[in-house]
Amino acid sequence: MTLEFLLTSLVVVILPGTGVIYTLAVGLGRGFRASIAAALGCTLGIVPAAVASIVGLAALLHTSAVAFQVIKFLGVLYLFYMAWSILKDRGAMEVREEKSAKSLGKIAVTGTLINVLNPKLSLFFLAFLPQFVSTGLANATAELIQLALIFMGMTFGVFVAYGAFAAAARDYVIRRPVTMRWIKRTFAGVFGVLGAKLAVTD
Repeated sequence: MTLEFLLTSLVVVILPGTGVIYTLAVGLGRGFRASIAAALGCTLGIVPAAVASIVGLAALLHTSAVAFQVIKFLGVLYLFYMAWSILKDRGAMEVREEKSAKSLGKIAVTGTLINVLNPKLSLFFLAFLPQFVSTGLANATAELIQLALIFMGMTFGVFVAYGAFAAAARDYVIRRPVTMRWIKRTFAGVFGVLGAKLAVTD
């Protein structure tokens, strides 16, 4: 592990993507505890991509147009569903006091699916992790696993910070229905744009 890997990973994690947007939406809609569940779910959603890159399965997405298109299509549909559910008060932005284990579990599962259904994440790991493996290392797999775990730890920490920020602004926002309405529309629009962007990319 190098300083270059840490800095590059931090930049990648901080940049707003579907996971960041989802965690912010949950923090505003449900509060800090729920945003932790969202951050955990998004982090767990990295596991399949990391495993795929380590064992070489991500190469299938790179070489098989059909496999890539199937995963991409499911990811596009899910992002559009997220946009629709936010607008219909059935998603992350629905303001509730409910903090049951079931509710938090559903939030975590949604966050997991957001990353699992993103084929770009597998290709990212396929290209990203090997760059930081020491040349001639006898046990490259062990180092890849270590790098993936560090990346996931950074993801969780940064996402929790995003969630804390959103939760801190929650009381201010929910007292202003007009502001909340526009924020929900913004989040829905962002998910829609991300879905459209995924749909048109190769």
